[in-house]
Amino acid sequence: MKVPLIDLKKHHAPIKKELMEAFENSLDSGQFILGKEVKEFEQEVASYVASKYGIGVSNCTNALMLSLKALGVGPGDEVIIPAFTFIATGEVISILGGKPVFCDIDPKTFNIDPNKIPQVTTEKTKVIIPVHLYGQSADMESIMGFAKEKNIKVVEDMAQAIGGKYKGKRIGVYGDAACISFFPTKNLNALGDGGMILTSDKELEEKLRIMRVHGASRKYYHDIIGYNERLDTIQAAFLRIKLKYLDEWNNQRRRIAEKYNTGLKEIVEVPYIEPDNESIYHQYTIRIQKRDELREFLSKKEIGSAIHYPLPLHFQKAFAYLNYKEGDFPKSEKAAKEVLSLPIQNTLTDEEVNYVISSIKEFFTS
Repeated sequence: MKVPLIDLKKHHAPIKKELMEAFENSLDSGQFILGKEVKEFEQEVASYVASKYGIGVSNCTNALMLSLKALGVGPGDEVIIPAFTFIATGEVISILGGKPVFCDIDPKTFNIDPNKIPQVTTEKTKVIIPVHLYGQSADMESIMGFAKEKNIKVVEDMAQAIGGKYKGKRIGVYGDAACISFFPTKNLNALGDGGMILTSDKELEEKLRIMRVHGASRKYYHDIIGYNERLDTIQAAFLRIKLKYLDEWNNQRRRIAEKYNTGLKEIVEVPYIEPDNESIYHQYTIRIQKRDELREFLSKKEIGSAIHYPLPLHFQKAFAYLNYKEGDFPKSEKAAKEVLSLPIQNTLTDEEVNYVISSIKEFFTS
């Protein structure tokens, strides 16, 4: 049996007719940049999360960059981020001339450890970016409490977490801004790239809308130096259809995760979800010391897997100029050697999930 990590053709098959209709409607509309569908999708996502405003942009990386820029991050400013995450979170800080300041993680959740944040905070700290990794919220109550005390802004990186909940509220309403990814492999996925910024700050929202269209408050009148960071109308049309199914898809992922938990909890370290959290399981990531051997074994069984992520940010060559060294973030370093993501797509059948479980059990008994 073949079980790929993700099968987008299978994922789209049930809604293919709706997607084709959306394509035809967008084509006939002649509005391909920031059209009616974008405005409606922005409002729908904001309403879904319970934020006041949504600003559609080209991708999540640039959503982060625009958010930091709008909050005044520039040369000399420090931004605290987890050492264990995708490079985009730190990349945008460097692009703006700021300094990424890494912080170690909670080894159970893989999210930034709020108890470690004060240790890396300085007078130059301007923003904290908690990443809601694998679909589970960071400890936003602790992070926001510290940030407000120190007058530090917070931008939530929720690239992997739309639909998840923390203390009964959807992820994305706690920080000054929150950034979503609609990359094709995400739970809410475009047929291309896309992103969105959420905020309930009217002044920030107005600034972001101007920034994404070359700094123009109206066509050909440019108030500030801006960017070209707009969400395509056709992607918004596709995403509006998918948003209707998001809760159903996320619930299917949770059911699959429970099957994995039941079948694997005695032989590997299964994902730990905090009691206050409701994860969307963007990834189902286990921990195992023989990670590379298991991955090779699964590959021979035609089971897809992935390592999210094999190298912490402080070990990345791109950040060598920051002069971090081995041992600076031991929890992140250990996680990078042990994590393995298994197939968790909502379309997985019980037979496929059971095959993955039995194959992992076979690895330990062979």
